[in-house]
Amino acid sequence: MTQTASTHDLSWIKQQLQSAIELECSTLPIYLSAMFSLEVQSNTAYTAIRAVVMEEMVHMAIAANILSAIGGSPQLATIQFGFPVLGLPGGVEPDLCIGLAKLSRKQLRNFLRIERPAFLVKHADLGETYPTIAAFYGQIRKAIDANADAVRAAILAGGPANQVNDNIGFRPIKSVPGADPLLQIYSGLDEILEQGEGSSLGCMFAGKGSEDESSHYNRFAEIYYGATYSDPNPAIELTPKTERHFYKGRKIPFPDVINTLAVPADGYAKILALDSDAAIVTADLVAFDGAFSSILAALHAVWNGPQAVSWKTLGGAVHSMVDLRVLSCFNLLRHQIPPAIASKLPDLYPDEFARLAEYSDLKSLLFYGPRFFNTNAS
Repeated sequence: MTQTASTHDLSWIKQQLQSAIELECSTLPIYLSAMFSLEVQSNTAYTAIRAVVMEEMVHMAIAANILSAIGGSPQLATIQFGFPVLGLPGGVEPDLCIGLAKLSRKQLRNFLRIERPAFLVKHADLGETYPTIAAFYGQIRKAIDANADAVRAAILAGGPANQVNDNIGFRPIKSVPGADPLLQIYSGLDEILEQGEGSSLGCMFAGKGSEDESSHYNRFAEIYYGATYSDPNPAIELTPKTERHFYKGRKIPFPDVINTLAVPADGYAKILALDSDAAIVTADLVAFDGAFSSILAALHAVWNGPQAVSWKTLGGAVHSMVDLRVLSCFNLLRHQIPPAIASKLPDLYPDEFARLAEYSDLKSLLFYGPRFFNTNAS
């Protein structure tokens, strides 16, 4: 049943903010899988993707702070991902099929779909409820406007979850005499959208609030087109058809990439059943999954654990992201999928083979990649 505006009450807002947390978290495995596949992890592509990942963490924190401010309790430990997936949490991009794969132009097109500004949405997609992340957050903002007094009262009453403060882009939301707390919420929502899609219609940069840095869309577009953004001369309108003409600046060579096999829905289970090195590979897969799950559990504790140690817990969770890089790049991605097993992929995964072939070079040596299983959810 389609929800009407009258159903968008405080309870609905809380549900959507939880979906927002899951939406922001869901981008982490997608982007990190591509980032970890880079042979050299200090070049332009690595720096760009890493910056996006860190800001996705900030966006998750903003959504969590808003939810906790209005009396909700952000749930992070047991978020279930289940890649490949059709659509993103909250009903965003419902026709987008996305999985975990190495960096490629094909995968970058998916990244651009995720981060695309509203003015670059094709007419055919406008019938979707949330064709963009901006449309999703826009509906939350409308609901907050429609329930302004209830939201203000909820903020004044407080709730069981923590408000977390940090100097990396998010602040606690509190009721302060003489100030409207809704402005704090709107500022957080604006930050999410400006960093992801750009500051205004036709702009690829985030605006003054984020020091006019490149939007996530622009960072991915520069890797995709192989050049930095540059306004055409003479000037032309930026549209889906003209977009490529805006990427004629400094050349950006496409990076060397480890040829990981796009992760099948079973997390390589059928392949491991045939691999003589399955025990070693599985140990590294499990170690990575455990570290990822520990990060989610720590993030959950940031908002739901003791307030006195929430900031320290957050710092530990962010630092643990380094462990994921080590467990992936120096352990897991060193394991080759035996060619004899790779030749059986059409039989092992008849329903997924076309996708595996799209996102992996099946004519070259293949390697395992991270599968991002959340063991907290099992």
